[in-house]
Amino acid sequence: MHLPESVNGSSPVTATTSPERSSSNDYILPSESILNEVIANHPNELVKTGSPCFLCSSLPTHWRSNKTLPVAFKVVCLGEVPDGTVVTIRAGNDENYSAELRNASAVIKNQVAKFNDLRFVGRSGRGKSFTLTIFVSTSPPQVVTYNKAIKVTVDGPREPRKNCRGPRPSEILSACQPRKRLVQIPSQEPQFTCSIQAWCAAEREHSSQLANN
Repeated sequence: MHLPESVNGSSPVTATTSPERSSSNDYILPSESILNEVIANHPNELVKTGSPCFLCSSLPTHWRSNKTLPVAFKVVCLGEVPDGTVVTIRAGNDENYSAELRNASAVIKNQVAKFNDLRFVGRSGRGKSFTLTIFVSTSPPQVVTYNKAIKVTVDGPREPRKNCRGPRPSEILSACQPRKRLVQIPSQEPQFTCSIQAWCAAEREHSSQLANN
């Protein structure tokens, strides 16, 4: 992942002094312009977290349990974090406070922690989503949150019912009923071979013969 040179180097940053810490342990925060620049260079890929020093990959809103994510999950550090620093992810909500995860640890390299095949095994519950807690093992350690990150269920997202076209119950019933065969019954009516004109001519001839007699 390519980051701006201002992130990799000692470019202008905003330093905030904590009254409880010495100057050597001051928090180094990236400027808002650097934060927006990184997000603009990776649209629909990175999202903000609860800390301005860290970004992470955008997760699907709904996903199936124990299924590989469409893209590898990443945590991007905008501050000074040495290579080899361990990053660990936890997920939970008010119903499942510590969901089971797989491959939930990675190390920082070039300010990016890439998680190979991160999987959410635990389920978030009906209508609920997990909040991710990202632990960065610096000194002192840093904790980052990603609220309402992903909803995890057994079946995952389903298509709307209106888009699922199946046979209607009446069609299934008609298909199961035996079909009626149409049989042609021969007509029993007598068939006359002579026409009406021939019959009338025969009657006239018979009448003339009676008159002559």
